[in-house]
Amino acid sequence: MRAFDLQGYLARHTSAVDGALDHLLPPANAKPATIHKAMRYSIFAGGKRLRPALCLAAAEACGGAIEQAMPLACAVECIHTYSLIHDDLPAMDDDDLRRGKPTNHKVFGEGIAILAGDALLTEAFAMAARCERWPRYPHEEIIGELARAAGSRQLIAGQVADLESEGKKISAGQLKYIHERKTSALLCCSVRLGGMSAQCSAAQLNALTTFGHNVGLAFQIIDDILDVTQTSAQLGKTAGKDTAAAKATYPSIVGLEKSRAIAARLTRRAFRALASFNGKAAALAALAEFLLKRDK
Repeated sequence: MRAFDLQGYLARHTSAVDGALDHLLPPANAKPATIHKAMRYSIFAGGKRLRPALCLAAAEACGGAIEQAMPLACAVECIHTYSLIHDDLPAMDDDDLRRGKPTNHKVFGEGIAILAGDALLTEAFAMAARCERWPRYPHEEIIGELARAAGSRQLIAGQVADLESEGKKISAGQLKYIHERKTSALLCCSVRLGGMSAQCSAAQLNALTTFGHNVGLAFQIIDDILDVTQTSAQLGKTAGKDTAAAKATYPSIVGLEKSRAIAARLTRRAFRALASFNGKAAALAALAEFLLKRDK
């Protein structure tokens, strides 16, 4: 069987997502230009577009079209980017580099960076509202899905718990709570929304949920590992920040090798969840493998 061309797949989908984001976001010269330039600075900073790719791949796995899923793919990318802008602020992770470039607040100042994040979060819901009205998954369910993933019990909860754990000894269970919310929630939401855009069955949605949850956790554990094994130049962001900030990570709690084993186990669970798609989820499987084997 011919190997799945993930790089070609990502290149095509990244180009499509970039084009859609360019169309859906206010132009850079729209008044007030400063905020729109700041929003676009971070959204077009060269991210891998993994969440949109997962959303679109989930739609395809369920027999849907990428055009149907595209507004939702763009919405999750806007939420992801907003969270990065805010995470990098001095009051949060205080980072100077993101994707190999100065962070938003380093270029535009803290006030504009906060507002750029706020604006991207708000625009995400406007994008999601542009999706078609599907009988199985009406607008209120789509918007609710996005709001839950980004809200105070998931994405925000993970960031709060992360901040409150700095400099403290926490358990592996507490760290899992942070990772499930700070990272896994939005990844899981991405694949669920993709499936919903394709009018997936309840069984398919459950399988996508299992896949997204496990890949999301594995992704963050790998991120923890890379923070202690790679350089800033390799990562495109400041390496060793978690250690310097006395943040709990999987390597610091369970060790490097056990962390790698946990990430591998989670990814195997994710692969098993795709078995019910009868070979139609090759892109999702390739993305999961890429997330586990990445080096930056």
